[in-house]
Amino acid sequence: MNNGLSIDNNKQRFVYQGFLIPFILVTSLFFLWGFAHGCIDVLNKHFQELLSMSKMKSAFLQFVFYGGYFLMALPAGLLMQKVGYKRGIIFGLLLFAAGAFLMFPATLIQTFGSFLICLFIIACGLTCLETAANPYTTVLGPPESGERRINFSQSFNGLGWIAGPLVGGALIFSVSSRVNGNKFASIALPYLLIGTLVLIVAIFFWRVKFPPVKEESQDSKSEAGKAKIRDLLKHPHFILAVVAQFLYVAAQTGINSFFINYVTEEMPKITNLQASKILAFGGFGLFWLGRFTGSTLFMRVVRPNRLLAFYAFMNVITMSLVVAGLGWISVIALFATYFFESVMFPTIFALGIKELGPLTKKASSFLVMSIVGGAIIPVIMGRIADVTKMMAPGFIVPLVCFAFILYYGINGYKVRKA
Repeated sequence: MNNGLSIDNNKQRFVYQGFLIPFILVTSLFFLWGFAHGCIDVLNKHFQELLSMSKMKSAFLQFVFYGGYFLMALPAGLLMQKVGYKRGIIFGLLLFAAGAFLMFPATLIQTFGSFLICLFIIACGLTCLETAANPYTTVLGPPESGERRINFSQSFNGLGWIAGPLVGGALIFSVSSRVNGNKFASIALPYLLIGTLVLIVAIFFWRVKFPPVKEESQDSKSEAGKAKIRDLLKHPHFILAVVAQFLYVAAQTGINSFFINYVTEEMPKITNLQASKILAFGGFGLFWLGRFTGSTLFMRVVRPNRLLAFYAFMNVITMSLVVAGLGWISVIALFATYFFESVMFPTIFALGIKELGPLTKKASSFLVMSIVGGAIIPVIMGRIADVTKMMAPGFIVPLVCFAFILYYGINGYKVRKA
């Protein structure tokens, strides 16, 4: 797999001491944005109760958050080309921190719109991080194991997803129940925590020397500059990857957004706080386990596209059980979904940029832009739930999404020219 990037010719030898710290720092980014995403899923349920809003309206949290990805993806790609990956990452971290710290004045303003602005700023920062970190991990080693490396780094994203609802749920639900005055006050706590951590990571990025990364050759650099969007349309496997990524993020976000709603509806004795803990340890715990085993074990013996297809097939089954609303059986099926969706994002990303050469940077921007699926589908799921007065029918939407990903893993991933 040629990702259009390589280590400088003067430093072609892989020196372990030279790459260890940079790789750790880049991998830490996956944890940070996983934490931010996990907190959103707690906020979704919290705002439903705090402002007595419908499921559809609360889903505008995801609409604004993932809409930020859509609007910032191409500018982020251009930023990386202008200032390089390291400076682009630092800029993204500073945006992330700014949005997190702005959560505090938002709790004083106490309007839904003020929180949406903060989440939009955070999303713009995360877009810069994802545009840089995903392709960067695929070049730090042999090309044939690029899918495994990105899955390994993404396993730390899974840890962030665990920490997000765990820390966010504990601080937001438990603290808010004890606050007599400003009911919004607890929302700022997890974001002040992550904002501080993000600033510390930004300082490390500023101080640590990174191995130089550039286009493979001067010719490649020239080709990259001349590369047009229409050139990407000549690669069907990339176009289908954008669609598959759109649908994957749509399914994942919809499931996360209404996990607490579904569990508390199917099992009324479970509280919101208990459901957020179940989401952290049960759902995202399996999500992390799936990514870790996928990158370190299964992809060593199974081709990435075949593993993707099998996992998508399993999720078609689990979503069918969730839609059926069978109590504990459906709740267990919902948990299992997290394990099987775990490898999808990094695997689709790696398969989508395969053999694109100098087009890789532009392709990466579009694959990050496809995250906008997370802005649209939760709103549709929320509307279905509001109309039917049940959460279960809304999960028909992710079922359809996983069906397309099954097709991509079987046939759509193949590299061919249009």
